[in-house]
Amino acid sequence: MDFGDDQEGGSESQQQQQRRKRYHRHTPRQIQTLEAMFKECPHPDENQRAQLSRELGLEARQIKFWFQNRRTQMKAQHERADNCFLRAENDKIRCENIAMREALKNVICPTCGGPPVAEDYFDEQKLRMENARLKEELDRVASLTSKFLGRPYTQMPQGMPQMSTSSLDLSMGGGHHHHHQGLGLGGPNLDLDLLSGAASSSEMPQFHLPPPVTEMERPAMAGMATRAMDEVIRLAQAGDHVWVKIPGGDGREILNVETYDNIFSKPGSSFRATDLRVEGSRDSALVCMTADALADVFMDTSNWMEFFPSIVCNARTVEVLVNGINGRSESLILMYEELHIMTPVLPTRGLSFLRYCRQIDQGLWAIADVSVDMQRDVHFVAPPRSRRLPSGCLIADMSNGYSKVTWVEHMEMEDKVSIGPLFRDIVQTGAAFGAHRWVGALQRACERCASLSSLGGMHADIAGVTAEGRRSMMKLSQRMVSSFCASMTASQHHQWTHMPGAAGNDVCVRVSLHRNGDPGQPNGVVLSAATSVWLPVASDHVFAFVRDESTRSQVPVISLLATMYTVHTYSRDGLQSSQNSMLVVQESCTDASGSLVVYSPIDIPAANVVMSGEDPSGIPLLPSGFSIWPDSRSGVVGGGGASTSAGAGGPLAGSVVTVAFQILVSSLPSSKLNAESIATVSDLINNTVRNLRNALNCG
Repeated sequence: MDFGDDQEGGSESQQQQQRRKRYHRHTPRQIQTLEAMFKECPHPDENQRAQLSRELGLEARQIKFWFQNRRTQMKAQHERADNCFLRAENDKIRCENIAMREALKNVICPTCGGPPVAEDYFDEQKLRMENARLKEELDRVASLTSKFLGRPYTQMPQGMPQMSTSSLDLSMGGGHHHHHQGLGLGGPNLDLDLLSGAASSSEMPQFHLPPPVTEMERPAMAGMATRAMDEVIRLAQAGDHVWVKIPGGDGREILNVETYDNIFSKPGSSFRATDLRVEGSRDSALVCMTADALADVFMDTSNWMEFFPSIVCNARTVEVLVNGINGRSESLILMYEELHIMTPVLPTRGLSFLRYCRQIDQGLWAIADVSVDMQRDVHFVAPPRSRRLPSGCLIADMSNGYSKVTWVEHMEMEDKVSIGPLFRDIVQTGAAFGAHRWVGALQRACERCASLSSLGGMHADIAGVTAEGRRSMMKLSQRMVSSFCASMTASQHHQWTHMPGAAGNDVCVRVSLHRNGDPGQPNGVVLSAATSVWLPVASDHVFAFVRDESTRSQVPVISLLATMYTVHTYSRDGLQSSQNSMLVVQESCTDASGSLVVYSPIDIPAANVVMSGEDPSGIPLLPSGFSIWPDSRSGVVGGGGASTSAGAGGPLAGSVVTVAFQILVSSLPSSKLNAESIATVSDLINNTVRNLRNALNCG
């Protein structure tokens, strides 16, 4: 019996030894081959794994498990590196916080030389932070309530007085009461303290950073981005059954929503609320930039804003979820952006979404965008039910420096703010943020980059301007356009106040006041004024008129710009001499979706700096100009309520023109705004619109 027990124990030990013999280490050659393949393709398909199995003499399951373990190891390495980086950043911020607290103990008011800031100030700041947190919680609860009720939930209790959301401050002197009455600005005076922080409104709440992405959310977001990528590729390649061509729309296409819902039906998406509006469009074009360079632009939010200043007024990378090969292929980032139409009439459209970049083949890239879970959008912007459905583009390299871009734009919007008649057709037809507008802006940006690159081999022209001088001038003009587009934003940080027109004026002027302190902008208080009107004239005719110096003399806007800039920058005694030292830079661009004509005065020393090829980033600019939208309709109401003389027949070729000016009121940030400045800029806007109508015979 003892012998039998020993024999049974021996058989068990032999089985354990045989089981252990199954596990073996890979040879260096096998590891080297697997590592090389992992660098090229971390996710090999079944055919690639079978080929590796034959080459290395391993089973297909061994190949599969090795790649799974290697990906897990790589993810752990990235997480450790990210943790080390975040820990260092945390230590750095903590040290800076300690240093700032120590410095605040000895701070002295630079104006009055008074004592340090009292502790009550910090208590007030804590209360403000707590108030913001409670408001954030209230918005989240209201969003959930609206979701289950199926209708908007009013957070304001019955009987609570509405707070004024005006961000304009007027400090009236005794000598300006006649201006005050003439402008119809009755009521109590407002204080300029609102400049330190614009008042928030129910339509445009303050921006809050989103919560960090948790480890549980990452796999769900990766799956969401992968599904969005597949859908974008299918939409970009779909035929006439999904896309409907617009008659006379130059090849533009809009989405057949019913067909889309049938093909791309998702669980729980069979019902769409009646107050949600779908915008779907597709367009394609050739752009003078390689596919690899375009992929870099899409994945870098700074370049993204620089390429699309007329559409994107704010963009930031919230978190890099997957850092792909060379920061491009297989990269996944969480982004936030604000889209705008360059008018103070409409608020910005803010969205948080995932952006996924994939290299499908050599010279073929795909970019996919899709909004994240709506509960995360509550922390970002309103409206909470608006979202970007799978959108993006296919980028095919044409091997001659050009790329073919097929753009798909698909959104589901809830209009929380009523859209006036002036921009209603433009927004609701999808022209405001459709694929056609994105492609047109992309073509312009790529042409500008190509022009900058082609200046390298140029010599000085007849006027003696070198290639470096031309490059510097192009950079200055691009910064001028970007600054003008940013100044025309109706975001939560840039609010506008409606100024009633004087008797006989049908132009509705909106003004905004803000302090400038950024490099490349004049220091001080800047007054912005703008209005939008509809003209029964084709947009290309309006664009040709305002950009042509020979015809533009009928609308003396350039001389007025230089005068306005000079009046508020120099003393009145030196006005005549300073006018002679001012030049005006003009930049104009156009495509089928719209046009821009932007001006900015600069002095002669600054112009010499630009022409010499030096860095123009420090030259102060205060741009003004025109934004022109093509719009055809049958007799509409203009910007201030005046009906045009359009006939009652078919659609009339027209355009929506936005006129905007910026004036440096004072170089002192603490100065007060008086009614004279308001009256001056209002008259400037009214005279410009009146002269433009008369010159185009559409008064």
